[in-house]
Amino acid sequence: MATADPTANGLIRTVRGQDSMRAIVWRQFRRHPAALFALTILTIVITVSVLAPIVAPYDPNSIDLPNRWAPPSFAHWLGTDKEGRDTLSRIPYGGRISLIVGFFGMGTSMIIGIIVGGIAGYRGGWVDSLLMRITDFFLCFPQIFILLFISAVLRQLGASNLGSGLAQVVAVIGLTSWMAVARLVRGGFLKVREEEFIAAARSYGTHGVRLVFVHILPNAIGPLLVAATRGVADAILLESGLSFLGYGIQPPTASWGNILQDAFTTMGSYPWITFWPGFMIFITILALNYLGDGLRDALDPFKFVGPR
Repeated sequence: MATADPTANGLIRTVRGQDSMRAIVWRQFRRHPAALFALTILTIVITVSVLAPIVAPYDPNSIDLPNRWAPPSFAHWLGTDKEGRDTLSRIPYGGRISLIVGFFGMGTSMIIGIIVGGIAGYRGGWVDSLLMRITDFFLCFPQIFILLFISAVLRQLGASNLGSGLAQVVAVIGLTSWMAVARLVRGGFLKVREEEFIAAARSYGTHGVRLVFVHILPNAIGPLLVAATRGVADAILLESGLSFLGYGIQPPTASWGNILQDAFTTMGSYPWITFWPGFMIFITILALNYLGDGLRDALDPFKFVGPR
């Protein structure tokens, strides 16, 4: 028998039996075969990247000049690059760096976007107008040019000499990717704060931080989860582009982007060097997009009330 859910936001009106929201979302997600396959692919990619020291047959930075540009063989399954470094060893290490940039860059942009959009949506009025005009200002500039400009400035200041530039790339991507999240959060807050259960919470004396984090944000989190998957994909692409242009992760640290950059000039003669990092970028971005589609369908509130 269907029972009313007192914590629902007005769109999700019933929960059948004793199913939790997590169980309902998982059941809806399992009906999306492409998303399940994407989740499997991402799990494999992340696992291999995390276990890079175990799965890599060679040191990824070990130079072997006599074997430079070696084609795929039993000794080097994916061939070697211009320095004789094993491509099979560099791919998982590069995946580790690219995924770190993707997740941490997305996390930085989500934190900034939630703060800006949450304040704008919760406060409204002139605060909302001011924060949204600032957001619109940043949206006016093409992101890649901002990234290149900031990276170039940091390089001139010597920041790129501090290690591989990983923290620099994460910060630059996070600080230039929060605007869409802010607008999404603002829209969710404006919608949820007018729901009846929010008025009921206010009548019981709930205000401020507790109202935002306990009642409004959890009920606006669905679109953010979908945006997060796209944010990871965008951050990986941005890192790859920056590294390909020489402004991202600095050699000898491997990332999928700088592996492509190293082999770009000889792509016609030694295609195996460019194929594998390009393929890993492609399959990871594709999986993240399908995962986002699955989450979007699973979190659709109108699907929660239908038959099992």
